[in-house]
Formats: sequence, structure tokens, C-alpha cells
Amino acid sequence: MRPRSASTRSSSLPRTFTSSSPDRHQRSAPEALGGHYRGREMAKVLIVEDDEVIGQGMARHLAAAGFDPLWVTKGEQGLARLRYERPDVCVLDLMIPQTDGWSIIEAARGDGIGTPIIVVSARGTEHDRIHALEIGADDYLVKPFSMKELVARVQAAARRGVRAQESARGEPIEIEELRIDPDQVEAYVDGDAAGLTPTEFRLLYALALERGRVVTRDELLQRVWGRRETHRDRTVDVFVRKMREKIDRRAPRHTFIQTRYGVGYRLDAVPK
Repeated sequence: MRPRSASTRSSSLPRTFTSSSPDRHQRSAPEALGGHYRGREMAKVLIVEDDEVIGQGMARHLAAAGFDPLWVTKGEQGLARLRYERPDVCVLDLMIPQTDGWSIIEAARGDGIGTPIIVVSARGTEHDRIHALEIGADDYLVKPFSMKELVARVQAAARRGVRAQESARGEPIEIEELRIDPDQVEAYVDGDAAGLTPTEFRLLYALALERGRVVTRDELLQRVWGRRETHRDRTVDVFVRKMREKIDRRAPRHTFIQTRYGVGYRLDAVPK
């Protein structure tokens, strides 16, 4: 089902919320709405959702929160927007026509696209959530969800992007054969790039800033994802496992990411 044109949408939408095509909804919000900006441009949020009611609702609430939403209804359109428009955040349904959400995540990460991806899906099993995070998603919301929570998650993801740019001014951190370079948003193991995603890098950098100290899962969730830990939240554990595959397994002389069971993680060099 395709989104309705601007002329058929509710008059309650902001007047500056317009549509340039049946599959795209854009908004150029005034500063009075307290918009989210990257430099002088509004933060752009790509919505890939084929349900008309949900898609319109997300676009409307994100526009009211000061974002510039782009809404498409098919997977191929979403992947093209990710590749060529590089939005600040992507909100992605998994079960969409043409190219499904799983394939979009894998293709985007394979292309080196670091846009934070928030999955929204009726598939709420632990297996689905963990698999989405493992292949490159940054966050996961199970339908039905409140629009208020969605906006909060998008705001947190957008803030992380701004902080990542600011942290790029920091000095590299070197721990034995591990070099963490904020300017490149990358870690190097014995001189070779680890190939971290932006979220993996933020997690590693958060641990590196507290070298030798155990950082709780709740602290890491707040610093990296902007939210508190909930019951059976495996997000941090999934990303730590991915980092270990890219760093600890490649490091010739040390392991770096240590677990304090039931508490959290610390970063330090431990001889193999």
C-alpha cells in the first residue's frame, strides 16, 4: 500500500510537511520546533515501512520532533536512499516488499554505510532481535510501540552521531598492539583495520576511556545507545561478541575485552 498524497492527509500535519512523490515525505521545519541539526541542515531520518498508518504516524511524529523524515514503502527504495542520501538515522521494518529488512541491513553494512539503523518489527523473539543486532542493526523496537518511544530512540541515535563527530577530535588510544583512532572511527590490531561499525567503535571507545575499570551494561547502554537496561536486554552482549571476533581473535599477543560476569566489561591488555 502506497502512502497517500499530501492533499489527502490530515490537516493536523504541520503546514511545512510536504510530499514530493507518493513514496517520499519531507519536512523543512522551522527553528521554533526545536529541530535537530547536523551543522546547518536538519537531521534526516529515513523510514522504510510499507504500512500506511504506521508510516504516516512515524513521519508525522518525527517531523513534529524537529527531524526531516523521508518515507519509502519498498526495500529497494530504502536501500537506494541509504546509499545515495546517507540519512542520519534509518527506521526499518523487516517484512517489507521487494528487498526485506534483513537484506537491507546486510547490504548497507557491506557497503560500509554507518547510518544507525533502528529496526521496528512485529517479530519480537529473542532470536530475531539478536540476529538483527548481529548483522548490523543498532537498535530494535517490537511492534506495537509508542511513537514517543520511537522518537526518543531516534533522538538518542542522532545524538550519538553528533558525539561521534565530536569525539573524532580526540587523540588515539594505544594499548599494546591495539590502536583506537577516533579520527578514523576505527581500531587497528597490529596495524590492520578491525572493520568496526560506528556503534561497535563507540562501544570500544567508551570502554577504552575507562581502561582497567569494569563498566556495567547499564552504563554502556546509556553512553552508547542513550537508554537504560531492561530485563533480558542482550544488546551490549551481542556487540561485545562482535568486537571480540574482530579484535581479540586477531590480536597476536593479548586479549583486550574482559568480562565481569553479572556486572559488565572492562578493556585492558591480558597476555594470551
